[in-house]
Amino acid sequence: MGSTQAVSLVKRALREAGHPKTRVGHGGTLDPLASGVLPIAIGEATKLAGRMLDATKAYDFTVRFGEETDTLDLEGKVIASSDITPSRAAIEAVLPSFTGAIEQVPPAFSALKVDGKRAYDLARAGETVSLKPRNVTVHGLRIVDFDPEGTVTLSATVSKGTYIRSLARDIAHTLGTVGHIPMLRRTKAGPFTLEQAISLDFLADAAKARQLTRTVLPLEAGLDDIPGLPVTPEQAQLLRHGQQLFGTPVTPGLHLAMDGTTPVALVESDGSAIKVVRGFNL
Repeated sequence: MGSTQAVSLVKRALREAGHPKTRVGHGGTLDPLASGVLPIAIGEATKLAGRMLDATKAYDFTVRFGEETDTLDLEGKVIASSDITPSRAAIEAVLPSFTGAIEQVPPAFSALKVDGKRAYDLARAGETVSLKPRNVTVHGLRIVDFDPEGTVTLSATVSKGTYIRSLARDIAHTLGTVGHIPMLRRTKAGPFTLEQAISLDFLADAAKARQLTRTVLPLEAGLDDIPGLPVTPEQAQLLRHGQQLFGTPVTPGLHLAMDGTTPVALVESDGSAIKVVRGFNL
């Protein structure tokens, strides 16, 4: 299931629950093969979707050695093969070189645009797709499970823009072999974890029971790394009109302005003034 289809199903649930005009957005696409965490924003929380796209993400994924496919996953056709099956020790030895700031070439089958067209559309049409390398950061990479018959399952925490399929390809190449991904699961997206996630079946049941509040988190859950800034009702009114606040000593950086328990705006302080980055109509 793609992210767009998931958004459509959430919209259907909202209609079922009596909220047909609520805006819905997602916080980061998933590969067609992938499962796991997909943040879905509704209403005013859609204003935070951009932050979700930029958030650090975590994945569990399996690399099957011996065959590389054109899509770099289970769904593509085999384009290279090798009889070399690396040992656990060999894999562990190369992982440090894929940790930290690295450079990788995105998969040809990706949503990146080449001359205004999606790379995957060009690849499916049989055209040669040449994508430029990009700089990404792998914050952590470790072995979760190893099968000497030819597979390894890894856990990775990565920056935005990191392609796990490319990471698997490059690890295999460094080991002198080829490989592809038969399993990819996102375990965390920003502050949201797999343990917090709900199934679409649960969402549908809650919608039919008109109990969608059982399934949603408050807007501030998407800003758990942003310190709160209490403001008075008068200050909240100024911020809602996009005006700056002066004379309030606040540590420079981003803050979530709160009028009691109500989020007012995501604001930024330079030490002397507080300006609105994103206002919320709540």
